[in-house]
Amino acid sequence: MSALLDVKNVRVKYGNIEALKGISFTVQSGEIISLIGANGAGKSTTLRTISGLLTPVSGEVVWQGKPIHHMKPHDIVKLGLLQSPEGRGIFANLSVLENLEMGAYTRKDSKEAITKDLENVYLLFPRIKERLRQQAGTLSGGEQQMLAISRALMGRPKLLLLDEPSLGLAPQIVETIFSIIKKINSEGTTILLVEQNAFQALKISHRGYVVETGEIVLSGKGSDLLVDPKVREAYLGG
Repeated sequence: MSALLDVKNVRVKYGNIEALKGISFTVQSGEIISLIGANGAGKSTTLRTISGLLTPVSGEVVWQGKPIHHMKPHDIVKLGLLQSPEGRGIFANLSVLENLEMGAYTRKDSKEAITKDLENVYLLFPRIKERLRQQAGTLSGGEQQMLAISRALMGRPKLLLLDEPSLGLAPQIVETIFSIIKKINSEGTTILLVEQNAFQALKISHRGYVVETGEIVLSGKGSDLLVDPKVREAYLGG
């Protein structure tokens, strides 16, 4: 079975610094795949490359059999790859509803379909519905993360890229976010998750990849990596 996404030997440089040193991995339709590793390992750079924000110096990013690594970001979005970026990236001066509407800006389907997806977002994130008219910049950190994920969902992603969704959040909110990520996947959305909270990420992932200094050093089922001695020592506190 061909992969939904196939990252093939991708190398990326920032000036003279090689941030990715030949990364390769696949994402199959219906999976949650996690990339775990320390800060600066190259996880976010990988997502930015998939999204078209960075161009690899070599290698390929292949989407449903078609190379996309030289496409513009907005054209990649139209294919169904949508990202909820690290730091949330919400439009702080717009209302919550306006942020959600921005998430659907590339869609060409009916207003009724968009309204239906808004209702689905409200079911996933009841707090978002309570704050539709509120300026997005005044939301709490957890609410902003919920909004960032909701905005990406409004684009009807075939693959949802999540970059550090638990960053800076209280433990109780982290549990809620990961529970919702699992629910989004169960409803049919494939997810590629970049996360420093290795325990939470691997717990919900079908498969995982460990990234160190721009290279994948270990891969396997999420459940296997959770009990792997090297992973436990480096990322799970022993």
